Amino acid sequence: MTPRMDNPSLVVPGALQPLLDLTEVIGKVGVPQTTLDLIRLRVSEINGRAYTLPAGPDQPVGVDTRLARVAAWRTESCFDAAERSALEMAEAITSMTDPQDMAPDEIWEESARHYNDEQLGALVMHIGLVNFWNRVNVATQQEPAVWR
Repeated sequence: MTPRMDNPSLVVPGALQPLLDLTEVIGKVGVPQTTLDLIRLRVSEINGRAYTLPAGPDQPVGVDTRLARVAAWRTESCFDAAERSALEMAEAITSMTDPQDMAPDEIWEESARHYNDEQLGALVMHIGLVNFWNRVNVATQQEPAVWR
């Protein structure tokens, strides 16, 4: 697939930095980076924008081996309750099967057991931001990213 254009965040003057700033802010509220990574990967999988994950002995230090199993998070025992609640919220918001109830109360309440309001806000913004990037990349036919 050949990209239709350079990534719009690079073409539109001033667009990239605010997106990077938002990513940085989201990363500072106490949600573990591994949880944010799991959400980024799962949302991207749902949107057909799966990353190419490093594998084997050349895998960079710090890459969570659970990333390759995130699509099966419901049946894999390696995910803790907080991660499961975040992944369930990510799926509910991303799939939007019922726009009137994208994050049903029971999903929200389960996440609220593990995260405070600031962290819940960051999770919702992170899910939205990942969906934003996925849509921009799909619309402009950008190559799937290699996980870093």
